[in-house]
Amino acid sequence: MSETPPAGPAPTAASTSAPAVPRRAWLALIVLMLGMFMALLDTTIVNVALPTIRTSLDASEATLSWIISGYALAFGLALIPAGRIGDRIGHKWVFFTGLALFTVASLFCGLATNDLQLVVARVVQGFAGGIFVPAVTATIQLLFPLKSRGKAFAIMGAVIGVSTAIGPILGGLIIEAFGEENGWRLVFWVNLPIGVIALIAAAILLPAHESSLVRTGTDLFGLMLLTAGLVSLLVPLIEGQDEGWPLWTFVTLGAGVLFIVLFAFWEVRFARAGKSPLVPPRLFSHPAFTGGTILALVYFASFTGIFFIISLLWQAGLGHTALESGIVSLPFAVGSILGAAFSDRLSRLLGRTVLVMGTGLVSIGLVWVWLILLVTPASDLTNWLLLPPLFIAGAGNGLFIAPNAQFIVATVDRSEAGSASGVISVMQRVGSAIGIAVVGSVLFGTLTVTGHTPTAVADAFATSATYALAVSAGLSIVAFLLVFALPKRVAATH
Repeated sequence: MSETPPAGPAPTAASTSAPAVPRRAWLALIVLMLGMFMALLDTTIVNVALPTIRTSLDASEATLSWIISGYALAFGLALIPAGRIGDRIGHKWVFFTGLALFTVASLFCGLATNDLQLVVARVVQGFAGGIFVPAVTATIQLLFPLKSRGKAFAIMGAVIGVSTAIGPILGGLIIEAFGEENGWRLVFWVNLPIGVIALIAAAILLPAHESSLVRTGTDLFGLMLLTAGLVSLLVPLIEGQDEGWPLWTFVTLGAGVLFIVLFAFWEVRFARAGKSPLVPPRLFSHPAFTGGTILALVYFASFTGIFFIISLLWQAGLGHTALESGIVSLPFAVGSILGAAFSDRLSRLLGRTVLVMGTGLVSIGLVWVWLILLVTPASDLTNWLLLPPLFIAGAGNGLFIAPNAQFIVATVDRSEAGSASGVISVMQRVGSAIGIAVVGSVLFGTLTVTGHTPTAVADAFATSATYALAVSAGLSIVAFLLVFALPKRVAATH
């Protein structure tokens, strides 16, 4: 629908209330979507490459967890400070810097000659993604008037859905076409041409907006405490089973808890000094918000790990190709897109019930997959068996993801909505990182191959995948129960 009034009669009040969006704004949106596409593609495309990375680099089991968890954790830790910096110096160059670093890190991921180099490059890649993604939503807010903003965000939602959906298939096609030795490297290098084009276009098309934020101090020490706490928790969860759970793993877990407690005390002190804390303590004066943040963490921990499990089972265990592994996850992606398409309308009609439906369907789907692995011999496992439960889980995921943040933000005052949204985004990424760490620890910690025949390998991986999926299914049930901590309806002002 055109936003420009026709020539001839004077514009009506309705037409003047919706100002025309300049063509340059839509071109800038394309640039922003290229960046969003890259960041979200890399959350799923790498899963199908894990088994080939394992054999190509002789990577440890812990390395495979770090490739996914390190990306998610670094991404999450960068989100809030990057958004604050963008508010102060302008989002254009924050987007440009983050995207440039992401593109360079993608290059070095593909050039890695050992697992340490790959993990470091992957962590830098995740950190870079966390730098430029907040600038996407902030720039959309600045570029588009209120009545056109919904369309811009709908386009962003479609890009997120498509990028995560095609990731496993694209990764499988690349590895199938170029072989295991070089295919996994091209999985990372697919970002290079997109990144170069986006950087050139960003420098030309993105506007440089002036900052209007009052400078109240940057909470660098708080960020350091939070990073130390989360890393201290994640390292033993990933490395513990590989090392046999020595004393240092338990000491490090204790240190992680201590750092998180110190972070909480520091945030309170920082806020009382009249400064802007990384995580405003006042948000947690709302019990429903506290429950909602725990929900975000538990939910993302529950479903993120299933593709990690299935990719390793399908390729390393059952001997299928990367493309066949990508096809297995396709029903979940299709279900997610369909669920997301109806989530907004259903949330307006049903309120919180749409989240109950979403988490309920995810729980049903994951428990169903777990039961299939439990009762089906490894030699009889096919993608057709997993198609119905993964589609159901995907549909639930689509129903949940979009309205979830709205309902959690609705638990706090409208003036706190921006801070609340940032905290939720971080908790989602932290949940993904912890979920991968936990299921990876269970999967590899219970993996015992008693023979060298394909049948023995398949049986061992199927048994371990069953244990790991039980953890994911259990977390999804906890998430279902936590939904009831959220308000039944979202006020229009939220």
